[in-house]
Amino acid sequence: MHTYFISDLHLTPERPEVSKAFFTFLQTQAISAERLYILGDLFEFWIGDDAASMLGADALLDAMSAISKHVDCYFLPGNRDFLVRKSFTERTGFKLLADETVIDLYGTKTLLLHGDSMCTDDIAHQQFRAQMMTNKAFCEGFLELTIPQRIEQAKQARMQSNEHKSQISMGIMDVTESAVLSTFNKYKVSQMIHGHTHRQNTHKYDTDETELVRYVLGDWHATNSILRADEHGLVISNQDI
Repeated sequence: MHTYFISDLHLTPERPEVSKAFFTFLQTQAISAERLYILGDLFEFWIGDDAASMLGADALLDAMSAISKHVDCYFLPGNRDFLVRKSFTERTGFKLLADETVIDLYGTKTLLLHGDSMCTDDIAHQQFRAQMMTNKAFCEGFLELTIPQRIEQAKQARMQSNEHKSQISMGIMDVTESAVLSTFNKYKVSQMIHGHTHRQNTHKYDTDETELVRYVLGDWHATNSILRADEHGLVISNQDI
């Protein structure tokens, strides 16, 4: 058996080709898996489960529901879809995971996370995490707004995010090595898988005790990024979209 990991599809009606690629993946590759994990930023933005129809997400959620009847499916929210709630999981059949979750992956303790918590040099994003993403009062207040109000605020936030990215170096938006090593030590794991940075790669760290491996998933822009794991190891591959 095998397991798939994906992240950072940033699905939106403005990019139907990526949605089509996701449908194809679910129906052809993922359907044969034992487990499927989506590690955040599945959507360009998610403003509440009750807004799925207005965001044009009904077909996507139906496709997720269909595969969850055959495969154990898990969703770990990212910084774009941290407002996913219980009705999303009930509709899709995906089990919701907390950021920074440890699993047993074919005998190896493996940490799963979206990855933005390790981008500690990006001060603005860490403030966003503290003031909004992990702030229960903010989230509850936002979800009480009307859907049009939420859409407008999400668009403004996306514009601010794009402006922020244009003003800082790419290195600042990447994870910091000290945060990576601290996270490995915190959870006492030798393997982690994450997305967020869109920098697909496999990083290895030699320590006095053991080798640490960090698998970074890429995004789904020109190509998709899929990590396949089984008892023989982990491999990241791409296919054109």
